[in-house]
Amino acid sequence: MKASFDATGEVVVVTGGARGIGAALAAAVARLGGTAVVFDIVTPALTEGVEYVEVDVADRDAVAKAVAAVVERHGRIDGLVAGAAVQPRTPVLATDPEEWTGVLNVNLDGVVWVCQAVVPHMIERRSGSVVVFTSGLAHTGFPGAAAYAASKAALIAFAKTLAAEVAEHRVRVNVIAPGVIDTDQFRTANAGADLDRWRTTTGIGDPDDVVGPLLFLLSDAAGMTGSQLTRERAFGRLTHY
Repeated sequence: MKASFDATGEVVVVTGGARGIGAALAAAVARLGGTAVVFDIVTPALTEGVEYVEVDVADRDAVAKAVAAVVERHGRIDGLVAGAAVQPRTPVLATDPEEWTGVLNVNLDGVVWVCQAVVPHMIERRSGSVVVFTSGLAHTGFPGAAAYAASKAALIAFAKTLAAEVAEHRVRVNVIAPGVIDTDQFRTANAGADLDRWRTTTGIGDPDDVVGPLLFLLSDAAGMTGSQLTRERAFGRLTHY
């Protein structure tokens, strides 16, 4: 069975969309006739249909202003994909308060702030889809990744709670765990032996492997809310729970 998507006239905000999965999604939205608005602190290689706004998602006021500008410019936001994250590798006992807070400010607070800015516009239109990223490390942990794993575990509870709060307004909020994907951030956090271990065990996927599931969650075809799609291994198979 073949799936196809049409984003004509739709506006999707992608945080952390300058590289990796976010960049692949933004390009796909543009190819499908929509407008992707990338929020990032890194300037992407832009393509037609992709806009870039330099904004640090940890800055609540900056996020609010950026979202207001998007709504003023386009009149709507149909989808939000909250993918901005940082992933340092530091053992728990060596993690200082600045690093711990910095990870949570981007990975967790940044999602809260952009949802607070975007979702009211979706509620007003009684339509919209939000996708939040988690990680398998939220369930298993990983040496040196306590802050990252903790932030991703918290996001599951946050997204499910938000989903319950806005369901009556026909706004959907779902979670995706994309699996092990070959991005610049992943390679930096998993250099040397870790990279080899991932390659020989779970396998390493490509950012484009995640685009289909993301488009599905953004689309009308995804009738669920408060759910999680989890990519198993490198073959792109998904579980839903």
